[in-house]
Amino acid sequence: MFIRKFTQLDYPAVKEIYQQGIDTGNATFQLISKTWDEWHNSMHDHSRLVAEDNGHVCGWAALSPVSNRDVYSGIAEVSVYVSKAAQGKGIGHKLLAQLIVESEKNNIWTLQAAIFPENLASIQLHLNNNFRRLGIREKLGKMHDTWRDVVLLERRSQIIGIS
Repeated sequence: MFIRKFTQLDYPAVKEIYQQGIDTGNATFQLISKTWDEWHNSMHDHSRLVAEDNGHVCGWAALSPVSNRDVYSGIAEVSVYVSKAAQGKGIGHKLLAQLIVESEKNNIWTLQAAIFPENLASIQLHLNNNFRRLGIREKLGKMHDTWRDVVLLERRSQIIGIS
């Protein structure tokens, strides 16, 4: 298994893995996978990664901007998804660790994640990669007529944006 830069040809596999996460009901407010154009336009052009094992994409990670205002240009939201078949093998950790490296190469000083409290594995993944828990945003949005909370986590770079 290795981590490499995402290419557009990876999108069908990325979309399938994304839908698997959506289907859990605890990965995102999104109800169906985005089209290529929606996904591409919502993510930074940099810091897009896939995990590949035996020629198959088994996970992905990418960053999306939190705002189009210049003052927030160094803040990005993290997305990390691993296929059901590949979960529990450390792939999420490898993806997130490399995503942190890529983010700092691209002048991102703060990474943030908003995770459903029920998604304990994702929360732990972020905590294991030096994110800190900021708190819970209560009833942030409705999903299937149910208000959902999210745990807000962030990681501040120790090398970018420190002076």
